Amino acid sequence: MSKFKKIETGIEGLYIIEPTVFGDNRGFFLETYNKKEFEEIGITDEFVQDNHSKSKKGVLRGLHFQTQHSQGKLVRAIKGSVYDVAVDLRKDSKTFGKWFGVELNAENKKMLYIPENFAHGFLTLEDETEFMYKCTNFYHPEYDSGIMWNDSDINVEWNFKKYNLKEEDIILSEKDKKHQSFKEYLKNLQERKVK
Repeated sequence: MSKFKKIETGIEGLYIIEPTVFGDNRGFFLETYNKKEFEEIGITDEFVQDNHSKSKKGVLRGLHFQTQHSQGKLVRAIKGSVYDVAVDLRKDSKTFGKWFGVELNAENKKMLYIPENFAHGFLTLEDETEFMYKCTNFYHPEYDSGIMWNDSDINVEWNFKKYNLKEEDIILSEKDKKHQSFKEYLKNLQERKVK
């Protein structure tokens, strides 16, 4: 039996991953990644880079992607909690432009496996939240891009009320304040195709 349970999200290829946790009066132990075990549940990506961020409550990072050298990700919160969101940007997908969100936290130890060609973002729900993710490709700043977190066509439900947050109080980087709309993304996609 695998140490990892793969849970469908309604978007093909995007999965919640639940690791097996061994706990006793000393604490707990779990594997967060095992190449062989992941292959057994159908995830064969090679991860080449690990990232680690720390944020206070109300920080929203996203929705990020790379226009070339797309990064698949395996994401988890190791301290605190996040509401994590992935948006399907695969042009031929039946769920193109659709999003999925899940709470990841230090207690539930769930992870989200995000294949390549998705936009990704998260909202931190507690102070001192630490977030880690493995990537299938290296970061290429020249291809760094994003879609606005509050784009009306994608219409992500960030659950501010549920998490006792106000939309006007969220904290964005200067870069994340200037992302394109989904309509602009589609237009740019068309222009790249024509070239």
